[in-house]
Amino acid sequence: MTDSALPHSRLQLPPIEPTADGPLAARLQHKIDHKTKPLGALGQLETLALQLGLIQRSDTIALHTPQMVVFAADHGIAAEGVSAYPQAVTVQMVANMLAGGAAINVFARQHGFALQVVDAGVAAELPAHPQLLARKIAMGTQNLCLEPAMTPTQAQEALHAGMAVVQALPGNVVAFGEMGIANTSPAALLLVRLTGARLEDATGRGTGLNDAQLLAKQAVLARALLRHPASAAPDAVAELAALGGFEIAMMAGAMLQAASERRVVLVDGFIAGVAALVAQRLAPQAQDYMVFCHRSAEPGHRLLLAHLGARPLLELDLRLGEGTGALLAWPLVQSAARFLHEMASFESAGVSGQDAA
Repeated sequence: MTDSALPHSRLQLPPIEPTADGPLAARLQHKIDHKTKPLGALGQLETLALQLGLIQRSDTIALHTPQMVVFAADHGIAAEGVSAYPQAVTVQMVANMLAGGAAINVFARQHGFALQVVDAGVAAELPAHPQLLARKIAMGTQNLCLEPAMTPTQAQEALHAGMAVVQALPGNVVAFGEMGIANTSPAALLLVRLTGARLEDATGRGTGLNDAQLLAKQAVLARALLRHPASAAPDAVAELAALGGFEIAMMAGAMLQAASERRVVLVDGFIAGVAALVAQRLAPQAQDYMVFCHRSAEPGHRLLLAHLGARPLLELDLRLGEGTGALLAWPLVQSAARFLHEMASFESAGVSGQDAA
């Protein structure tokens, strides 16, 4: 049997329990509703507090030792000119992160997140560094306009590597980001293939393409889709192998492992969102653990969130990646936990509630 025909039986998914718990949800909702505020007055923060309580199986939420993991990889499709930046920027930005100079470093320091960068498939040999995890599958993916981006074996290796990364991390909160020139292209293709979205709607400007460059990018991606015809029932691992990136696959595996350990999963923007989509396809209950932190400026991200029925916490027109949007939303996650734990109830504060009125 050739590698391209390899079945997916080798993929070992961690067990993930759904968070649904009727009695606990009722207790949490009662606690939320009886805080010293009108019903629903904290809006989406109340929904988030309920989700966090169900994840932790408790009506008192404790968030500790938060982790930020950035997966980095290169993409063969960069050779088709789909990015405004050269592929060399991936390794340069990884070096910038390891030196502490990227936006994600700033926000990780600000919010107390431990930062790890994972070499999932950067097209260069990276020197050892305390914050760098060497998990390289290959020197970037192949040009998916000409052949599959990776083999099924590589896709499974990347998923398993992401799981192993999370297994080694402390804490009960993990945020995910990425770095990889041209990675909005595989993300758009996976969105199209896994949701049925139109390519024109899923494809954005990425690193800042002008109108002509955007049209050229759409033409390249249309050619890629023709090169890899859809099956009657799209398989997430097969689509990852044909169209995806090593950082997307590894991030999807990491999200599955985090969900299996009942960690809070902070999902960043478009690329991380596509990894979340892949994870959700492999284990639908994994979405219970995902907090969608922001809606990016990439048009495909809006489609993805709508498909998942996810309401993001922020909309700031971000399109940087790296996990920056996830960390910007962190204070809201903390606030949801704190109001549930620290805010007085009508009874404890001696304040008349709506029933009294």
